[in-house]
Amino acid sequence: MTQPPASFDAIVVGTGQAGPALAARLSGAGWKVAVIEKNKFGGTCVNNGCTPTKAMVASAYAAHVARRAADYGVLLDATQRIDMKRVKARKDEIVRNSSGGVEQWMEGLKSATVYRGHARFVGRAEVQVGSQVLRGEKIFLDVGGRPLVPNMPGLDTVPYLTNVTMMDLDTVPSHLVVVGGSYVGLEFAQMFRRFGSRVTVAEMGPRVVAREDEDISLEIQDFLRAEGIELRLDAKCISVQKESEGFSIGLDCEAGAPREHGTHLLLAVGRVPNTDDLGLDAAGITTDKRGYIEVDEALRTSNPQVWALGDCNGKGAFTHTAWNDYEIVADNLFSNAGRKHTDRLPAYALYTDPPLGRVGMSEVEIRNSGLKALVGKRPMSRVARAVEKGETRGFLKIHVEEGSKRILGAALLGTGADESVHSLLDAMYSRIPYTEFQRHVRIHPTVSELLPTVLETLAPLA
Repeated sequence: MTQPPASFDAIVVGTGQAGPALAARLSGAGWKVAVIEKNKFGGTCVNNGCTPTKAMVASAYAAHVARRAADYGVLLDATQRIDMKRVKARKDEIVRNSSGGVEQWMEGLKSATVYRGHARFVGRAEVQVGSQVLRGEKIFLDVGGRPLVPNMPGLDTVPYLTNVTMMDLDTVPSHLVVVGGSYVGLEFAQMFRRFGSRVTVAEMGPRVVAREDEDISLEIQDFLRAEGIELRLDAKCISVQKESEGFSIGLDCEAGAPREHGTHLLLAVGRVPNTDDLGLDAAGITTDKRGYIEVDEALRTSNPQVWALGDCNGKGAFTHTAWNDYEIVADNLFSNAGRKHTDRLPAYALYTDPPLGRVGMSEVEIRNSGLKALVGKRPMSRVARAVEKGETRGFLKIHVEEGSKRILGAALLGTGADESVHSLLDAMYSRIPYTEFQRHVRIHPTVSELLPTVLETLAPLA
């Protein structure tokens, strides 16, 4: 028999990056809060996104540096090997501590009740978890997303991995085939190549990470190939079939063999939001054609009692944008701050080695906008910090508007780029002209100190 509805000031569904912080803020303000989590606390980032992948990237980087030790005058025993069980155990411990910390945090909130189970709307302000119906004055959805499994011919005949199950491996694949040459796929490709796998990346487009500027993509291709990763580009008609040992994948490419044999298959072709089984219709909440919850600039849905934060709203799909979603909603609730998700600048990183730090407009976006722009570029081989570290792949590139002198965007590909890009990000938020940015004294030797020097090379964007 269904229990009587339990009433709350707020219901927070999901405990990714935005949900827990919001629940804590509401609870601290004296609200009666319900927190619902159907699986592991911490969401994608903590359990199968940033935290575990970057832990494994760190292990792969250690293996890579060890192989290059002689370049630095360090002589090691030649019998280097990878203990994937220890790699996995290290990653698992970091994840366990992070996820457990979020769970304890939620359990310890005053005037908050934690419910475990799948949440589904049964009315405009009612959510059911198991046999319990919860009624909330305000409801906040932080339900995240999951890997997309494409409708690929033959996929039902072979085992495959996603970014989630990939991290369950405690052995090194003999030959890993990655379908998808974008951010997730390339991080895993380089990681497992450094662990010792033969790696092939199948990408339908003419180059990897196609949303980036062409020179960025080509440079990434160069350093991946230099590590022995096989790139099969223009793979238009991808199909798989089971073989006596492993599988084979059909690749209709302009170059290379028509089939590639592998032992492990990783699908890295995108993500979908976890919105298909929430009963959104019962709450009058609309989604777009891809399933993302439609929100206004303040992240409120078509139901004024419900907000959508994080990956499920399609307005960022990053941990940092999810956290910013929390800040926007909380500040608007408590301070009537008028904050909007459209106020933030696009910024993200690709965690290959070297990493890519991106902020603002890309070169293609600048060209399409019709803005009159200048571009400055400097190879990492002319950055002292990179030379000293022996990591000189990549370059620094910054775009500015000619008339206003505002910084339009940057693509920094090189050692430390994921950190040094924040210098430009802060300047862009402060709306200072690049000529003022150049006057700021920076520490030597760093990558950031060369950003003003890049701006000395400005030339019209052809």
